Amino acid sequence: MDIIDYLPQKMKAEAEAYMPCGLEEIRVRAGKQVQYMFAGGCRAGVYISHSDIEEMINYLSGYSFHAIAPQLAAGYFTVEGGHRVGIAGQMGCDGGKVTAVSEIASLNIRIAHQIRDVAMPLMPYIRDENSIYNTLVISRPGEGKTTFLRDCIRILSDGCDGKKALKVSVVDERSEIAACYLGVAQNDIGNSSDVLDNCPKSLGMRMLLRSMSPDVIAVDELGGESDIEALNQLVSCGIRILGSVHGTNADDLRRKILPHAIERFVFIDHDEKGVRRYSIYDEAYRLLYSTVCGIGADKRLQQKKKGRYSDAV
Repeated sequence: MDIIDYLPQKMKAEAEAYMPCGLEEIRVRAGKQVQYMFAGGCRAGVYISHSDIEEMINYLSGYSFHAIAPQLAAGYFTVEGGHRVGIAGQMGCDGGKVTAVSEIASLNIRIAHQIRDVAMPLMPYIRDENSIYNTLVISRPGEGKTTFLRDCIRILSDGCDGKKALKVSVVDERSEIAACYLGVAQNDIGNSSDVLDNCPKSLGMRMLLRSMSPDVIAVDELGGESDIEALNQLVSCGIRILGSVHGTNADDLRRKILPHAIERFVFIDHDEKGVRRYSIYDEAYRLLYSTVCGIGADKRLQQKKKGRYSDAV
């Protein structure tokens, strides 16, 4: 469903005008102007009242606030189309946990965008003949590691270059990879993938190991002690791992996992012009391949819709 369908009438025209311009977020606050967020800044829109926000919540929840209440305790919920809605306002807490949401005063609607083939140039270094090398994607927040991870899942799950499709099981604790709505992935993650949505990573990895006989388990933003324990268990059982981690946690994670468990490291960063560089290293941190993607960068990544891999740069 188009995100425009969820907006009040007073916002529709300006939101429609901004959609083709790379709109990333719509921030709505009671008593203030709407903010339309882009990579290069923001634009102000109409003023929003508390009743406008109530109207939006009705639209976004399908007029069933209780249906989204369990997700609201985490501070966000996902709607049809994969759009994610963050909330702020008055919360009820008990024992250090959110038990109720009494008043919502702010919404942050993150527009779902899926970028395909961004992972394709690195596939020869991630896949082996029958499976994958255990791979960890590392970057700072906002650099695109979830986008890269999602595309890896899609490619592996569909198969590529004559290699068979792999059964990929995904633990999507924050609904950012598959963006499930009613349990169904709204993002394209391939034909041979299964998702545990809104499930803690350590619990989900162990569940999928027992329930889905996966070739690969994919998980975003590893880091906690329980995550590492579960990851080590999977590696010991011969399950292949595709994961991501914030750059600040990478060295700590590497020290705690089993020796030589991670065989490929993908680092993502970008320059001031928004050009992203993807570099892949082996387990000894030897550079295998590096390429760039972005405005004014290596156009081959966008152009190779029919082909496979670009040349090294």
